[in-house]
Amino acid sequence: MKPLRTDPALRIDILTLFPEMFEPVLSASILGRAREAGLVEWTITDIRRFANNKHAKVDDRPFGGGPGMVMMCQPVWDCVTSVEAQDPRPAKRVLLTPQGVPLTQSLVESLAAEQRLLLIAGHYEGIDERVIERLAPLEVSVGDFVVSGGELPAMMLVDAVVRLIPGALGHEASASEDSFSPVETTEGSKRLLDCPHYTRPREWEGRTVPDVLIGGDHRKVADWRLEQKLERTRARRPDLLSEGESPRRT
Repeated sequence: MKPLRTDPALRIDILTLFPEMFEPVLSASILGRAREAGLVEWTITDIRRFANNKHAKVDDRPFGGGPGMVMMCQPVWDCVTSVEAQDPRPAKRVLLTPQGVPLTQSLVESLAAEQRLLLIAGHYEGIDERVIERLAPLEVSVGDFVVSGGELPAMMLVDAVVRLIPGALGHEASASEDSFSPVETTEGSKRLLDCPHYTRPREWEGRTVPDVLIGGDHRKVADWRLEQKLERTRARRPDLLSEGESPRRT
């Protein structure tokens, strides 16, 4: 596939204890096509390679007691510094952790503007706090729940970022019309949920497509979609709208 842009591709480095988890996801669908087009490149590095003991041990019991194991400072630090030295571009360090700031669309937009991301996927009970303090990464959470490690959240972040790269999607407007993307209104820019979508057949089990979508009036379609976005946002995510505001399409 011919590259769709000439400027340097976004580089994403992923540091993990389970590198085998990533390739099936990163090589499929939009992510795979974006890499083939030269829009993004990534490296997956096994943190265990940087263990300084013969058993490649990267974790130990926590001081103070308690369940689980904690990832040690040295392998994580050495892995980060080694990977960062592979490319002169400064890396935006991101640690996937349930204690981080929420991964929102606005944060994804900010990360997509970086030249290079370095994602650290922790595991077990977490990573020794001392190396986190020294690395000073942006700590990011994908939700108020806990999964077994940072690998799945890292994949979610990569997918969210890559689809914002120009040329990654089949239609340039696709990402800008998704849920949480800004919509210009008379009261300013609002982040709304997406509207419902329909395709053939026009009737399915007694349910029909709204008439406005098949009438051919693009202005009416745009107005209907905006109103649907507003209604869904009010009903499902009223926190996205400031109290008392009722934005309308400009």
